[in-house]
Amino acid sequence: MPETPPLLATQGVTVRFGGNTAVDDVSLTMDEGRITGLIGPNGAGKTTMFNTITGLQRPASGQVLLDGDDITRLSPAKRARRGMARTFQRLELFLSLSVRDNVRVAGDVLRATSRKRFDLDEETDRILERTGLTDVAGRDVSDIPIGRARVVEVARALMTSPRVLLLDEPASGQTERETEAFAETLTGLAADGLAICLVEHDLPMVMRLCSTIHVLDYGALIASGTPREIKESPEVIAAYIGTEEASHA
Repeated sequence: MPETPPLLATQGVTVRFGGNTAVDDVSLTMDEGRITGLIGPNGAGKTTMFNTITGLQRPASGQVLLDGDDITRLSPAKRARRGMARTFQRLELFLSLSVRDNVRVAGDVLRATSRKRFDLDEETDRILERTGLTDVAGRDVSDIPIGRARVVEVARALMTSPRVLLLDEPASGQTERETEAFAETLTGLAADGLAICLVEHDLPMVMRLCSTIHVLDYGALIASGTPREIKESPEVIAAYIGTEEASHA
């Protein structure tokens, strides 16, 4: 039988800004039902990779594949309709709206731009419960801690019924307790079949949750492997893990 392709893959992706190469010939994969880590120092090219995968950035060369289909030239909207969603480093929420309305609006957009039909209120309530936000559903986003606000972004992304979810530093600003609860949520989502890619500087969280980790440094992929392989990689220790451990000492 032919081998099943990964749900999402990049092949030889290179991104340039003027004379600078931000991402250099990067190939990585994300599998259904798994949490994949994408780590590296600041400026390594992680967010640029997310922008390229989601269509906000056109690569100079290389391909983005979904289910084996080349989607490199598809718009962000068309990629979203095919099951791709993301969050951003900076909060992109309606601060004057309630948590519930922020999540609900994504469902409104989905119903307006696709043929999918569902009970919007029921789905909003389900997502709020799934992400642990029911207790703050009626509060304005501006009135809740930033750690919970980041979970609101994840909940809003889930309202689009994604198959692939890209999370850009979602645990930033979370307390230890919030991070633990968030990690449990991500584990449950992956168990339901969602492919999750996690850009995160909380290395213990990444090592605990991810089955595969890709490491970028100066735009190049320097390692891919299991958490144990990444921890033991001399290249990764020199470029990133050693620095991170030192900063937390």
